[in-house]
Order: sequence, then C-alpha cells, then structure tokens
Amino acid sequence: MRKIQAILAVVSLLFSLSASAEYKEAHEVMHKIEPLPCDLEIQLALSALPPHLRDNATVYTLNPDRGFEVAREGTNGFHAFVARTGDDAFRGSWPLTEYREDILYPISFDKTGAVAQMRVFFDAAEMQAKGTPPGELKRIIKDRYKTGYYKAPERAGIAYMLSPILRTYVNPDEGDSAYTANVPHVMYYAPNASNEDIGGAKPELRLKDSGMYVYTPYPFVIMPGPHGYIVQLLGLTERAAINNVYEEMLARLRKIKEVWCLPISKGQ
Repeated sequence: MRKIQAILAVVSLLFSLSASAEYKEAHEVMHKIEPLPCDLEIQLALSALPPHLRDNATVYTLNPDRGFEVAREGTNGFHAFVARTGDDAFRGSWPLTEYREDILYPISFDKTGAVAQMRVFFDAAEMQAKGTPPGELKRIIKDRYKTGYYKAPERAGIAYMLSPILRTYVNPDEGDSAYTANVPHVMYYAPNASNEDIGGAKPELRLKDSGMYVYTPYPFVIMPGPHGYIVQLLGLTERAAINNVYEEMLARLRKIKEVWCLPISKGQ
C-alpha cells in the first residue's frame, strides 16, 4: 500500500512539475512581446477609427502582465486597441504553438461589439498574461465559441479597422503564416450570414507583383456563423490618404521591427 502511495506521489509531483514548467514557458513566451511605446500604441489604436470618432473614444493599452488596461476613458461608445494576439489565432484546426511577437491588430468596436466581439480579445490577452499555454488558450476560446459563451451581437453595428498597417495571419482557417498589409477596412456584424446571402465576392488573397497580399474590392463575409462580419475595403485613394496621414507612425514601427515594413508597390 505504501509502495502504491509512493508511486502516486511521484506521479503527482512529476505532473505538477510538468504543468508548472509548461505555464512558466508560456509566461516567458508572453514576455517576449515587447510593449510598444505608450504614445505609439495609443496612436496606432486610434488609427483604426475614422477621424471624427478618435477624440472621444476609449483607448486601451496592453500590459503584458495583466492584459488590456484603459489608457483613456471615452464618451462616444467606441473602443480602440491594438491586439497582439488576434481573434483569428483561434480559427482553423492548426495548432497554436506560440504567441507571436510580431502581430499588430489595430481594431475598434462600437457599443454592441464591445459587449460581444471585443470580449474575445480581452479574455485572450488576460489568459495569455497569466501564462496559459498557447494550445490551451486556443482550445478554451474555441470551446467558448461552440458553447455560446460568447454571444452574437444583439443588433447591427460596426467595427473599424482603418489603420494603415495590419500584421496577422494570411489564411487563419488553414494555417499560421503571417503577413503585413495595408488594407484599411470596415466590418459590419453579420451573424449567420454567408457570402451567398449577400452576393459577396470570394475572399481570396492574391499575390501582386509588389509582394503585397490584397483582398478583392467587393464586400465578402468572414467567420460565417454567430460572430461573422461583412467586410468592405477602402479604395486606393482613401488608402493613400491614410498612408500619408500616418507616414511618421509607420516609420516608427519600421524601426522597431523589420516585418512591420509595408510592401512597396512598383512605381512608388
């Protein structure tokens, strides 16, 4: 009997040490994500919004030890932040084996989206800060989607992603390859809508000569299901104007990380 108890004690100790090492490793991986300079992070977050909404929006910054924190309280019901682990990290069946340090996901939500869609980003950031291993985090978030823990938006609404820079996954439904792009766009909540429902274009990424991935210019649906969106990209003229406004911000980002340098189209 004592022998069995001793074996069980050893097994329990080994399991505890293994789990502790796994969480410690995940916590260390989280701390590889260097925070952006506060003023730059706030500027990048606000770049997701159109100009008339920026002054009175609530802005968050990421504390690697805790998750998102309020940097400035707003009054207009819009919320802006820069995710370093986006909600697309939880799509597809591919394993999330690391917390990437190069993801930049400036996004903003209205009141409805703040209650529904934004919660996923904040939960993920908090669990990541606490040391939840990447694979476990993906499992938890996917399970929460399946069980209805994350509710669909209660009404029509909008999420803005008008920033001149986005670094995220190329096709998160299939794999973890990432890219940097200049694709300012708006997203409308479209619970359970499909491309067929809206006559949407097929959301294929095509590689241009410049090396930049771009979407079709026509509206299309992503994440079909309770948390789906209709996506509409801005035109080339609007995109160029945004690039011009944020030229200095983009230069600062390039100095921090080479992968945050936007591809240059031929002729520029």
